[in-house]
Amino acid sequence: MTTQPKSSALQKASLFYLVFVMFSYTTGGPFGLEDMVTTSGPGMTLIYLLVLPFFWCIPVSLVSAELTTAMPVEGGFYRWTRAAFGDFWGFLAGWWNWSASFLLGGAYAVLFTDYLVYYFPGITGWKHYLVSVGLIAVITWINVRGIQMVGKIATALEIFIFVPVITMVVIAFVHWHHNPFAPLIPPHQPTFKIFGVGLALGLWLYSGYEQLSTVAEEVENPQRAYPRALAMVVPLSIAAYFLPTLAGLASAGNWESWHTGFFSEAANMIGGSWLGTWMTLAAMLGNVALLNSTVLTTTRMPFAMAEDGYLPAALTRKHSRYGTPWLAIIVSAIIYGLLAWQSLGQLISVYIWLRSATTVLTVLSAWKLRRTRPEMPRAFAIPGGTMGLLYVVAAPVVMALVALLGSDRFALIGGAIAMVLGPMVYGIIAFSR
Repeated sequence: MTTQPKSSALQKASLFYLVFVMFSYTTGGPFGLEDMVTTSGPGMTLIYLLVLPFFWCIPVSLVSAELTTAMPVEGGFYRWTRAAFGDFWGFLAGWWNWSASFLLGGAYAVLFTDYLVYYFPGITGWKHYLVSVGLIAVITWINVRGIQMVGKIATALEIFIFVPVITMVVIAFVHWHHNPFAPLIPPHQPTFKIFGVGLALGLWLYSGYEQLSTVAEEVENPQRAYPRALAMVVPLSIAAYFLPTLAGLASAGNWESWHTGFFSEAANMIGGSWLGTWMTLAAMLGNVALLNSTVLTTTRMPFAMAEDGYLPAALTRKHSRYGTPWLAIIVSAIIYGLLAWQSLGQLISVYIWLRSATTVLTVLSAWKLRRTRPEMPRAFAIPGGTMGLLYVVAAPVVMALVALLGSDRFALIGGAIAMVLGPMVYGIIAFSR
């Protein structure tokens, strides 16, 4: 194991920056949910946005709060799972999470460039790819500088995003013309799209509340800060998704035309070209915020796994000045760059398999560690005693099963292959040992 150089000075993030980093990773803004409206219907989309948190992000955030206060370690839920269920399942939690980031890391850079083409139509082909890779390089440099720098960038980006979104919501509510819940579901739409693809999109929107546990050692007083950050971010995220969607449907309508990027068109219809342009800029920067926080949280996974001997020891190297796992960050960024020709598309349906698997392992770890290590100090405990623990474990497990059973053919095949790769890699590593 490589120890941190004495010359390094890791600057830790305060609660203020932790809130913005957590929000930028889990939400970023309302952008990306537009396809849910045409897939599941406006009424079902609004219901999903209000109900899903009680079966997904709220129980997961309660688990994360308890286990972060009990084990505030780098690697977070990977090390919780390893402590609860042993090396094999711990490895799978880490590997599935890291490999899931490959599906979305590069896609965020692609989406940023897609929005940039709105202003510069000449950015196509190799120029499009070059801009995407350039963004990944800049975000990599920011992350090598440490979580405090990441937090400052996340704060600036989210404040810029908040202003046009709030402006659109206020103007839209003044010009309420349509029933935002009608129709409940789209007519003649296959059931698997309404309750499979649409649900997968909803789970993707509300995923990641355990992810910031991977940088617990880089946060000031994580036992106190992490539960507080979750208590602020979860309701803020629900509002950030629900209110703009409700306002857009009530004012702009045209639910059949909703697609990725439609919030910009809705803002243009509601407030004029100035608001549409502002919203487009916000959507573009939203992808920067998502990429920025994704690099921060997912690159601690290969670092922690390398510390435990599952990946090359070189990945434990820390920057001599900033104290960050710079090599793990750069290796992950290179992989994102190689995949920066893909867009989100059906990747989300495969991603949700890996994300659901790590989430299920995380909530099961809370149950297991309550039984095997009850003596661990827990500054925050899941409320409700045994019933509360049952809720936070059962709700995400049931929701994950429902989403996976409703997957389409592409997600079933792609998700199964992505998950099977984990045990295969573990077997190769175990054999080589």
